[in-house]
Amino acid sequence: MKSKEKKVSEKNFIPRVLSLLVFVLSFIPGYCQSGNIELSGDSQIGVSTERFKRYDRFLKDEISNGRIPGAVSFVMRKDEIIHNEAFGFSDISNKSPMDIDNIFFIQSMTKPIISAGIMMLYEEGHFLLTDPVSKYLEGFKALRVIKDMEEGIDGESEPWEGEITIAQLLTHTAGFSHGLGASKYDQQLRAELFEKEYANIEEKVSHFLTIPLANEPATQWRYSAATDVLSVLIEKFSGMSTERFLTERIFVPLGMDDTGYNLPKSKFKRIVQLHTYNQENKLTKSDFQPSPNDNKVFTGVNGLFSTTSDYMKFCQMLFNGGEFQGKRLLSGKTVELMAMNHLRNMEIAPGRGFGLGFGVVEDVTQSGIVGLKGQFYWGGAFCTYFLIDPEEELISILMTQVWPYSEYYANKMRQFVYQAIDD
Repeated sequence: MKSKEKKVSEKNFIPRVLSLLVFVLSFIPGYCQSGNIELSGDSQIGVSTERFKRYDRFLKDEISNGRIPGAVSFVMRKDEIIHNEAFGFSDISNKSPMDIDNIFFIQSMTKPIISAGIMMLYEEGHFLLTDPVSKYLEGFKALRVIKDMEEGIDGESEPWEGEITIAQLLTHTAGFSHGLGASKYDQQLRAELFEKEYANIEEKVSHFLTIPLANEPATQWRYSAATDVLSVLIEKFSGMSTERFLTERIFVPLGMDDTGYNLPKSKFKRIVQLHTYNQENKLTKSDFQPSPNDNKVFTGVNGLFSTTSDYMKFCQMLFNGGEFQGKRLLSGKTVELMAMNHLRNMEIAPGRGFGLGFGVVEDVTQSGIVGLKGQFYWGGAFCTYFLIDPEEELISILMTQVWPYSEYYANKMRQFVYQAIDD
């Protein structure tokens, strides 16, 4: 991990005298609002301004062709902001222009934040990564494993006598599922996880534990809702709600003022609307919009709203080995541990492993994605993405708000950001 401290520049505000011009431009497909970042030809950060324009053109084309409503990109390399741009619209139904401080529902990009939170409590000595979860949560003492996922969650199951560790929750090797598959089990689990109402995260996890595991723990990597269990453990170890813990211990110290499970009404107008595709495969505003307030189930799986600027501060903290602007949240050794591949004889995809909270590139040639070994990354279901490349001293974030999820834009982000590196 690098020890350098990255600084996010102050937000750039459009002068009021240009507000009418911005309104008019917002009706032009591919309209781009810039963070006013300029790179000189002899820049020491090793990035080509001309080659970076390819990224701009790609995003504008995606917007004008109706594939995404808009996007915000934030890229840093070697202490410098090299891209801070907003493109298109935050709401295509009324052509509201996207702004660099718009707020996104980041879905599974909540997971790395939860993982950092639990590792902060690890550093305080509350538990060992090898501890069985049953030591702290009674529901882990009588687990069962489904025999046939096509029979659904009520299908035949058998008892499992082993122990799930906290490390297995972090690495998604605990045998749980996320309900994202096509099996009857996954479809029913998805309904239990995301369509039922619960009073709090503890009640949700207690119900989750009555459902048989998808497979025996430690036998395969399966993306899962295990991070919800980490949220319960955060509350148990810290003595406060996950919302309060994240706010007091991460968001306030890092200056992540626009990140949380609940937002004040004064910020609602900055929320990017969720979009989807209708039966004619045309981009449209979704009937479903995530609730920005009155949320009481502080999940580890998803739930947070954030901006690219806020999430960049979180990424900078990880890149800097746990420190940001003089505030240390984690030890550098702990961040190194989190960014290592913890999968044995398993992978989440060819050439890709998993650390304590995010994916890790292990073999670039096998992964089929550009970058260096050691790059760690993740994304959210509504097409938000980030990557941190310690060797290239690079952090990149791209956020739009479209369902269903596609890794396409994560790979295009890598493609255009890395091709602009010229040192």
